[in-house]
Amino acid sequence: MADQPLTSRGAATYQRILDVATREFAEHGIAGARVERIVAAARTNKAQLYAYFGGKDRLFDAIFFGSLERIVNVAPIDATDLADWAVRLYDEYLRRPDLIRLATWARLERRPAGHLVEDPDRLDDRKLRAIAEAQATGLVRQGDPFDIMALVIAMSMAWSPVSNVYAATAQEPPELHERRRALLRESVRRAVAAD
Repeated sequence: MADQPLTSRGAATYQRILDVATREFAEHGIAGARVERIVAAARTNKAQLYAYFGGKDRLFDAIFFGSLERIVNVAPIDATDLADWAVRLYDEYLRRPDLIRLATWARLERRPAGHLVEDPDRLDDRKLRAIAEAQATGLVRQGDPFDIMALVIAMSMAWSPVSNVYAATAQEPPELHERRRALLRESVRRAVAAD
């Protein structure tokens, strides 16, 4: 991928492409996204998109890996309170439903089995160490730290935009979200508590 442009005008175009493409990929997936729609909505041209990103697949990669970093940074893990972490993930899915949709498209179209991203690109080392440390101090039940993390993330996604049962939105009444947060918090706490 080309480096981000240095001029303010180039940086603005680069960011518009990212913003528009994020919405396009979240709505249509990798195969369904159209470069023509992206460049039209971003008020640029294909040559500029290809100069910055090299193509549609690399543009998706830039957005997808950026979304993973955002979730890691916005909702950092606290292995001493995995229930609170699950609630913060729930809230992030409400704020940015496009991020979880991007991950789902990556799962459906690129990696239908195994880890969502290849080992060199995984951002879960710190999370897994934190869970292992919480296990060592008796705060979290024993088991593979990855499986504990996967369970908590799955529970946090119960009402996410990709739920097979019900997709919540930020526009729903606040008291409904509070009830879900309370249920999620208590359920995660019980699921991961040390025996």
